[in-house]
Amino acid sequence: MERFTFHKTERLCSQKIMGDLFSSGESFLSYPIKVVFLKNEFSQINPAQVAFSASKRNFKLAVKRNILKRRMREAYRLNKVQFYEGLIQKNLSVSVMFIYIGKDIAEYALIEKGMIAALKKILLKIENVSVDGNID
Repeated sequence: MERFTFHKTERLCSQKIMGDLFSSGESFLSYPIKVVFLKNEFSQINPAQVAFSASKRNFKLAVKRNILKRRMREAYRLNKVQFYEGLIQKNLSVSVMFIYIGKDIAEYALIEKGMIAALKKILLKIENVSVDGNID
């Protein structure tokens, strides 16, 4: 049986990588999630490092932001196996930021649907982007 875990090493914590992600990364929408990703050198333990965010402008209470981030993390955790397999097959590594852009708190099913679509779209788009951010 496969374990669906989300370890500390899979989290995107580096301020330098986050800066690079927003300055030279590619983004797209998969409602209710905005995805910003950047292709990296394949030298990490995990093929992907991810972070989750919800806007303080739209959700003033931290409780609401935390609910949304928990739902996004759960959707990612349960669906990352196919994503990792695709990255490993292509010998790729990626840094990803998932940003919740909806105006109200969505049900888990809607967030999971957006997460699955986003993970598939990252795999399709990552093939066409070189390590320095240029489109091949």
